[in-house]
Amino acid sequence: MHMTETRIATRGPLKHRMESRSRTLAMDFQFDGAEEPVVAVCDLTKTYWLGRTRVEALRGITLKIYPGEFVAITGPSGSGKSTFMNLIGCLDRPGGGEYWLTGVSVSRMSPNELAAMRNLHIGFVFQGFHLLTSETAVSNVMLPLMYAGATKRVQEQRAYHMLQLVGLQDRAHHRPDQLSGGQQQRVAIARALANRPSLLLADEPTGNLDSNTSQEIIALLKSLNSQGITVIIVTHDPTVAASARRQIAFHDGEVVSDEAQSGSPSPQPTMLTKGVET
Repeated sequence: MHMTETRIATRGPLKHRMESRSRTLAMDFQFDGAEEPVVAVCDLTKTYWLGRTRVEALRGITLKIYPGEFVAITGPSGSGKSTFMNLIGCLDRPGGGEYWLTGVSVSRMSPNELAAMRNLHIGFVFQGFHLLTSETAVSNVMLPLMYAGATKRVQEQRAYHMLQLVGLQDRAHHRPDQLSGGQQQRVAIARALANRPSLLLADEPTGNLDSNTSQEIIALLKSLNSQGITVIIVTHDPTVAASARRQIAFHDGEVVSDEAQSGSPSPQPTMLTKGVET
């Protein structure tokens, strides 16, 4: 087991703690096959208290998601899918069990360590876009690169490259209020890809879009996945879920089904490694 190499390096004590944790993986969890999962969780649990009521949001989730997969996490309200998304997105820590992201144990990381893992390995796409309204498309895409410590030249060149990847190179200098909803979500996807993440995590990415625009965004995500990008969509929409190559259904904090879709093409090598280098 080894920690996946990152292109914008983690430095100092944080790096040593991450490496130390990754070296313990083989003793804690057996990964089958030669390929290391992007996401691996074992007996993951999460409990909340609402007043005096104990809510078991997750009850012993065990699964693996491998590089190049396109997975839909589905389930009704209260099923645990949003809690699971928060945990695999390093936005929260589990109450019990283990979680490895790209071979690194993150279950007991500090908030600062989790933030570093998010910035290095996860690209987020949200229902509400979350773009800076006063900034252009290219400036929005540059933002995670700035936080990662990339040079201004790398920020600009990578941002333009990602906008080209989502078909918005001709809208680079438009502000969000000059873009349609679908175009804003494309900018959000370009921003999510800017740091070349190991995982693209999309939470109801079509929730604020009409049906035609939703299909365009799903087609874009499928195209990105066909280039080797690992995509996880959290959705309650069966049409969106049907576009994935694997569907994992949650109910009452448990996985009730995990099915691969037949006839799905294998992903090709990712395009994210092409273009700008740091």
